[in-house]
Amino acid sequence: MSIRFGVSPIAWINDDMPELGGDTPLETVFNDCRDLGFEGVELGGKFPKDPAVLKPLLSGYGLDLIGGWYSSHLLVRDAAAEIEAMQPHLALLEAMGSQVFIAAECSNAIHGRRESPLRDPPRLDARAWPEFGERLTRLADYVAARGMRFAYHHHLGTAVETSADIDAFIAHTGDAVGFVVDTGHAVLGGVDPSALIRAHPHRVSHVHCKDVRRPIHADILASGRSFLDGVLAGMFTAPGDGSIDFGEVMRALAGIGYSGWIVVEAEQDPALANPRVYSQIGLSTLRREASAAGLRRALAAE
Repeated sequence: MSIRFGVSPIAWINDDMPELGGDTPLETVFNDCRDLGFEGVELGGKFPKDPAVLKPLLSGYGLDLIGGWYSSHLLVRDAAAEIEAMQPHLALLEAMGSQVFIAAECSNAIHGRRESPLRDPPRLDARAWPEFGERLTRLADYVAARGMRFAYHHHLGTAVETSADIDAFIAHTGDAVGFVVDTGHAVLGGVDPSALIRAHPHRVSHVHCKDVRRPIHADILASGRSFLDGVLAGMFTAPGDGSIDFGEVMRALAGIGYSGWIVVEAEQDPALANPRVYSQIGLSTLRREASAAGLRRALAAE
């Protein structure tokens, strides 16, 4: 049982809203990641996609590429078409030595639409789940055969958001379909992340840790504003700066013998929330709570 700490570049450069940190040089992101003590970083939209360029670039900062978000469209195309579409992304991750493939269904998602109220997320009816689950399972089986862990990202504003959605997701997918436990999206979707970990230990493939400000989320829902409006308003923050008990999350991970990455991720406006400062808060919080829970850092990182 060993863990490594990584970070998402979304605190510095937001791919969903390019105006948030879009002019930030990659060198600033990588310098901060290295100086703060992170061992890896997830893929960002501004990263070079040629492994011959990206690998030496990250190596120069002592960073590994953890993985990166892939937007699937399995509600509008079959598994064979999706597998073909994801080849460039998968090839990049393989060349970089990444061990996790993160995917989320985005064919009907609203999290990137400023005009769509967060309180009106897409929902799959009972008739849609079997085919979606079968396609997702085929995708995950393929990724597993290529030697990577498949991690589906439940996410506000998508078809897998609530506890009921996750129950349907589990019921209609095979064991190869792991998921990202994203603490922020879980809590604001009405899901207890620690209970989710304990209930489905064999499905926990990857971990994103962000904190939340519940009153802001409640106001976004009540006022009919969007997910991106919530990001701008400060709905999310770094671990240790909101209301989630990360000690309980780390104890749950220790209880299932979790091994893998624990990633600090908090999409905020970098002009209002200094990415370096908040990432340090997040990393310090997780290190302290992980150590207290008995989670051991990987030998390569010690």
